Amino acid sequence: MQDTMRTEIKKRIAPERIPGVYRDTGAGIYLRLMTREDTDRIVAWRNSDAVRKNFIYQALFTRESHENWIRTHVETGDVVQMIICDLANDKPLGSVYIRDIDRHHNKAEYGIFIGEADARGRGVGTAAAKLMLRYCFEEEQLHRVYLRALSENGQAIRSYEKAGFRREGLLRDDVCIEGDYRDIVWMAAVNSGNDQENEE
Repeated sequence: MQDTMRTEIKKRIAPERIPGVYRDTGAGIYLRLMTREDTDRIVAWRNSDAVRKNFIYQALFTRESHENWIRTHVETGDVVQMIICDLANDKPLGSVYIRDIDRHHNKAEYGIFIGEADARGRGVGTAAAKLMLRYCFEEEQLHRVYLRALSENGQAIRSYEKAGFRREGLLRDDVCIEGDYRDIVWMAAVNSGNDQENEE
């Protein structure tokens, strides 16, 4: 039944239509589905210091680990991963995704990274988060999208709040990174039907 449900949901929009529907002309970006051709780019982005320092799991990526991610998570429907692209020239800027998609409770975990340095600090992340939430609620028919952020990553947390996520709690010493225990901020956006909850 879960596979049937996912098939019915994915019929709502063809992959080639996503860039035309999930775009923000003000921010100058659009989303498209990740492909295997993005592998080298994603590995380089994820291994950059600017990106890796904000991840809970900071192990270095390899082509093999990313290909395994595609095979065991993306192709199985556990993950939907998009590439954030520049509207002006189609240049890939970063990636946004949902993982651990739970079809029983209609929820998933959200993640994002901006790989290109010149795309940071100009609202790309906030715009991409808004687009991905729209996709989650409209196409995947999710009710709840949640995320975890390192508490010291204030810039990302503010961006998530602008996109519609709300803080739900602080998990003290929740993760251990290079021998140091770090706090995690738990946030979520809920599809209330009219989006008022996330806009207030």
